[in-house]
Amino acid sequence: MNSTTAHFRDQPSGYGSVSRAFHWLMALLFAWQFFGAALHAINRDLAISAFFWGTHRNIGALLFVLVFLRGAWGLANMSRRPRHEGLVGQMASLGHLALYALMVFCPSVALLRQYGSARPFEPFGLPLMAGGGERIEWMTALGSATHSLSAWVLLTLVAGHIAMVFVHHFAWKDDTARMMVRGVR
Repeated sequence: MNSTTAHFRDQPSGYGSVSRAFHWLMALLFAWQFFGAALHAINRDLAISAFFWGTHRNIGALLFVLVFLRGAWGLANMSRRPRHEGLVGQMASLGHLALYALMVFCPSVALLRQYGSARPFEPFGLPLMAGGGERIEWMTALGSATHSLSAWVLLTLVAGHIAMVFVHHFAWKDDTARMMVRGVR
């Protein structure tokens, strides 16, 4: 493997540039989503709330695509990724699995709700759902009952994920944070 390829791909010593780009782009987009959702929950009548909330579906659709691309990239690099051994490694794996599960579940139920509402869905102007037809109550009810709740659970897991970065860096003084910030050595 040449040095250019090594830079892009994950290695036991750190994450490659593609994994890091996915991570930080998605972190930024999730921060945007959670900030907008918090503003909407606090006071949806503010202009800034309307601005952020107006982007929620588009950004959500983009994140849904990115989670599958990132997941495929992660699976392709699975054998080369940095590892933690023992209980810490098992807990990290479970935490990441929970994050990915919610990153798929949350937009999936939003799309189910959207489809059930019989309204069109055109993220970034791309016609994905035409709308019209009959409203499907169980889809809208399920989506309404689970989308926001799963999103706030996801935010809680993200906060735990961030907290563990600080534990790794400041308490355990290991290289975990460096692997996602600076990448492959």
